[in-house]
Amino acid sequence: MSSVLSDLRYAARELRRRPGFAATAILSLALGIGATSAVFSVIYGVLLNPFPYVGADRIMQVSIEDAQGRTRYPGMSASELDALRQVQGVESVVGENGWALTTTDGDIPENVEASYVTPNAPNPWGVPALLGRWLIPADAPPGQDAAPVTVLGYAFWQRHFSGDPLVIGKTIQFVRKTYTIVGVMPPRFKWRDPAEVYMPLAMKDQPNTYYGVLLKLKPGVSTERANIALLPLTQQFAKAAPDRYPDSAFTVRLRSIVELYARPMGPKLLLLFGAVVTLLLIGCANVSILLLVRGANRQQELAVRAAIGAGRGRIVRQLLTESLLIGACGASLGALLAWQGLRLIKTWIPTNSFAAESVIRMNVPVLLFSASLAVLTAVVFGLWPALQLSRPDMARVMQASSRRVMGSAHGRRTHRVMIVAQVALTIVILGVSGAAAKGFLRMTMADLGYEPARVMSVPIPVHDGTYQTWAERTAYFDRLLQAVGSLPQVEMVGISTNATPPSNGGDTRVDIFGVSALDKPVVRSNFISPAYFPLLHIPLVQGRLWTDDENRRGTGVAVINQTMARQYWPNGDAVGHQIRFDAIKDEPPYSPMAAGGDGWLQIVGVVADARDDGLRNPIKPAMYVPYTLKLQMFTQILVRTRVPPLSTLRDIREQLARVDHDQQVMQVRDLTTWITGSAEYAQQRLVANLFGVFSVLALLLSAVGLYSVVSYGVTARTNEFGIRMALGARTADVVRLVLSSTYSNVGAGLVAGLVACVALDRVSAQWVTESSRDPIILGSVTIVLLLVAALACFVPARRAAGIQPMEAVRHD
Repeated sequence: MSSVLSDLRYAARELRRRPGFAATAILSLALGIGATSAVFSVIYGVLLNPFPYVGADRIMQVSIEDAQGRTRYPGMSASELDALRQVQGVESVVGENGWALTTTDGDIPENVEASYVTPNAPNPWGVPALLGRWLIPADAPPGQDAAPVTVLGYAFWQRHFSGDPLVIGKTIQFVRKTYTIVGVMPPRFKWRDPAEVYMPLAMKDQPNTYYGVLLKLKPGVSTERANIALLPLTQQFAKAAPDRYPDSAFTVRLRSIVELYARPMGPKLLLLFGAVVTLLLIGCANVSILLLVRGANRQQELAVRAAIGAGRGRIVRQLLTESLLIGACGASLGALLAWQGLRLIKTWIPTNSFAAESVIRMNVPVLLFSASLAVLTAVVFGLWPALQLSRPDMARVMQASSRRVMGSAHGRRTHRVMIVAQVALTIVILGVSGAAAKGFLRMTMADLGYEPARVMSVPIPVHDGTYQTWAERTAYFDRLLQAVGSLPQVEMVGISTNATPPSNGGDTRVDIFGVSALDKPVVRSNFISPAYFPLLHIPLVQGRLWTDDENRRGTGVAVINQTMARQYWPNGDAVGHQIRFDAIKDEPPYSPMAAGGDGWLQIVGVVADARDDGLRNPIKPAMYVPYTLKLQMFTQILVRTRVPPLSTLRDIREQLARVDHDQQVMQVRDLTTWITGSAEYAQQRLVANLFGVFSVLALLLSAVGLYSVVSYGVTARTNEFGIRMALGARTADVVRLVLSSTYSNVGAGLVAGLVACVALDRVSAQWVTESSRDPIILGSVTIVLLLVAALACFVPARRAAGIQPMEAVRHD
């Protein structure tokens, strides 16, 4: 025990004697360990363990795909859902619906998102309630109204009831109706997030009433087999209700919730994981270089120890202790960086791009693996000098300087391989980082075609059973607009039922008057009020907008964007032509339509293009129609203010309550946040930020590795440089000699890295949206790396040039 403590004291003393070496080695290991562990923890939570549900890969959503490859999710009636339950291979079927409710048993109405599901016992998710029970078939008997019971989500239970363990049996009031609480679900059960409460759904075959479908396959039933089994039944549904299905042939495509909600983020996370693994390898290579150089400087010391009687085992134990101390310190700091890094990544990662059930926390097995790899690297290369002692002649080692011994071809070759590998890996990270940064910059500089500043969206849900007729709902929306527009801080208000950019509108087929009925283009349909265009500063380029009076009457008029005008009326004569929705129809009481709303619409104007399919995709053909043509149960009031938009929210809520005391608003966002919070923007920002951090770290590690090797080379060649100076060599000659010997290695690594960038371009481009083989990117990263390498080599090169000949002669 005393010898172990003695070794530890000596190892600590050695590290204190060389604080630069110790800090660099420990930090190199810590950065690789921390980054790898943090990113893989995200991958594990988002991709490998996204759901707490039993058989999550068997929980499917039913979609259909038409001949053009477009996917849609058809709602199904109660009888259609019953027919699905009889299909071989199907374990269970759940009908679903969603609604925004309001608590009406308190002083201030609170918006509550409700998920209505057909009760199953046990529930198909396989997750038992934390308190009480889940919904059971008796809560919604066939042919009867559902019982007034509810199951609370964990977050709502904590917020509204402060986590009261005695909440079961208590009541809560939603929209003037009292419900008994029968259960509370555990924290990770977040089905249909942002659903906060779960209600029993009574299935009834009613006109214009269709439900979402959740289907769970039996164990062992493949998705392909289930698709084939469901196709004939779905084709029967299409014959009975052709307006809800494509005109042409289609196929059934079941998609698991894992595929839908977990995998979209997967490629970017895997790319990031590749980057941090590369960073870990660079860190390990850096430590290897540092330990090899340090071992070279200690060769003579170790030889002296061996000559005076120290056994090889004793020397190995001492070096092992020192290496383990470096590895342990690196692993400890790496664990701290991993936890802090994970916290930072969680603030950057877009929450709406992965399953709400995902829990991102530190993955201890990966942390241990990364730490073990780093410690193993420190041990292997820390013991290298002791292993070398078994080979050379001891007399030669004693007589020669350590610089000559390790300045051998073998030592130089080892250093060269390490430097080339470091530089190549660094170039790869820099190349992908440059592509990610370019993609994000392009996105931030995209021409939106509208002005989002000082505009916010106020979502307005209409309660079930209220404002059921077209006239009632039109008048109600008018009163809401007038109430909000009367505030002095408000500059302008408008309606955007489904038209809040930059990804807005619904794809629909339209008939163009005078064009063959077989040629039905798909365009983006947007339901808005006429104030929408001036509010968002979208200019009118031809014709006119419809008036407020036309809007109140639901007049059959439309405005189209420039893309649609150019595509279908290239002669510039779009105004005056007529178009018609393909499948718009009256669906009271949920979506009443204006009289004649299913008729031909006259194009009265053309507006400038504005983003309607995200920030990267080309703008799609779009038409804008009065929102009164078909009034939805949900709409959004767009508000342009003279002050920061969210500062007016309290006043807006008060105005809405004056119109209807039970009217709540859902999640309110300003349109700038609407952009920055979108999945495509947030994901690209995440990749750009993290790759930027990783590339800087890789550059620093490579610079340290280069500095260590060049410094060692200068020290090993002190005699040579002194003799050259004595024979007339100039300072510039010595500097050039040092740099040329190093830049051959840097050049080889640079070439290898550039080749790797080109080879991996097809893989990385689909994830960072830009090509890493872009000449500008490759040229830029080459210049950056050469500058960093020059800086790392310049200091020891200048030191070599300052060697005095007499000092060099006395050096040995």
